[in-house]
Amino acid sequence: MTSLPSTTRGLPRFDDLRDIIRQFTPNWFAATMGTGILALALPQVPTIGPALAPFGEALWLFDIALFGLFAGLYGARWILFTNEARRVFGHESMSMFLGTIPMGLATIINGFVAFGLPRFGDGVLPVAYALWWIDVAMALACGVLIPYFMFTRHAHALDRMTAIWLLPVVAAEVAGASAGLLAPHLATAADQITVLVTGYVLWAYSVPVAFAILTILMLRLALHRLPHASMAASCWLALGPIGTGALGLLVLGGDAPAMFSAHGLAQLGAVAASLGLIGGLMIWGYGLWWLALAALLTVRYWREGIPFNLGWWGYTFPLGVYTVASFKLGTALHLAFFGWVGAMLTIALFAMWLLVASKTLAGARTGRLFHSPCIASAA
Repeated sequence: MTSLPSTTRGLPRFDDLRDIIRQFTPNWFAATMGTGILALALPQVPTIGPALAPFGEALWLFDIALFGLFAGLYGARWILFTNEARRVFGHESMSMFLGTIPMGLATIINGFVAFGLPRFGDGVLPVAYALWWIDVAMALACGVLIPYFMFTRHAHALDRMTAIWLLPVVAAEVAGASAGLLAPHLATAADQITVLVTGYVLWAYSVPVAFAILTILMLRLALHRLPHASMAASCWLALGPIGTGALGLLVLGGDAPAMFSAHGLAQLGAVAASLGLIGGLMIWGYGLWWLALAALLTVRYWREGIPFNLGWWGYTFPLGVYTVASFKLGTALHLAFFGWVGAMLTIALFAMWLLVASKTLAGARTGRLFHSPCIASAA
């Protein structure tokens, strides 16, 4: 195999696929998150959404292939280099990126509803349903085990904190939002209500913890200097739980009246729908503050110059879920304003995806991005 020379001083040279597998890390799955959310946002753009849908579908299929490739490489690492792969649980930063695996899978599941159903018919629903439960299991595990390791194995400090603390926690609310998209298409009322109720539990399992982390993050930003330029993209991660929290309330609330009514709980369904709309709107407003702050911080970082790394994918998924939440609000409230905001954010999302994807491809070709800090820290 052709050697993949590293362009970064101090990093190993890559002579074969075995070296790439040894150095493969879970933060690569952030690329599937950003690609998947762009695919889901494109068909929702007002007026031109139907024209963009084929491109969105192509991106979704590419996302599936990308996720499969990454899953194969990371799975191979656990088989071939088990002891080194296990070090991820003790690494303060890389362990957080384990949450990107279920979140990347969630975009594929949502794509089965958005693209798979129209293209392949109801036959894709059992696949989406099975994958969703796998996603739920991974999200629940990440949401509690990574904080457990933070409390028992890691050595964290407030001045070194960044928004990557959110990654393992937010996976559950992403799965909860997926529940709202999947539930209406399931065949039986029992399956529908089960997924709906589970979606609400996942939302509650994640959002309060994420908002608690955001509170600590604000304190850290006020008391200490901004994170290093290599973590510049992490300022956007705060928008992730906010956008997903709003989206989850909106889609779950939209499903609630029919599904609760089918079980004799019509009044509860009406309350859930109202809370979903009002709660989603209020959380969206909170996200507007974080969006403005993240934009200001990004301008400051980019003026000073920031090195590229896989963390740049953090610019994409949080912006994407906030964009999709904007579209959902526009539909629910019948207000064109939210649709146009979503359209502008989609343009920004697409431009950022192109930039980050091109830099990722270039870094992968040289081998520079295949570097496991878990191995380096243990050396």
